[in-house]
Amino acid sequence: METKKYSSYAQINRELEILKIEKEINYQKLVFGLKKTKESFTPQNIVSDLLGTYSSAAAASNPYGAIINTAVPFILKTAVPFIKNWLSKRKRGD
Repeated sequence: METKKYSSYAQINRELEILKIEKEINYQKLVFGLKKTKESFTPQNIVSDLLGTYSSAAAASNPYGAIINTAVPFILKTAVPFIKNWLSKRKRGD
């Protein structure tokens, strides 16, 4: 990498400002990526990824596609809290 040569402090300050903005943009991209990753680790998304995501075309060609797309989120929203509650109330020796 070639060393940059500056002829004034204004050029240096401009380059530092550009680098500061690029750093902030990269930081925001990282934060957004982490947020999206965190959102993708929900039980509903994990199960739908395991079962395979049905598009509208796949759901139309498969008679069970629409049922799966409707039932999986409902079952997860109902079953996961029930299982979590059951595990929290269970005694250690059982």
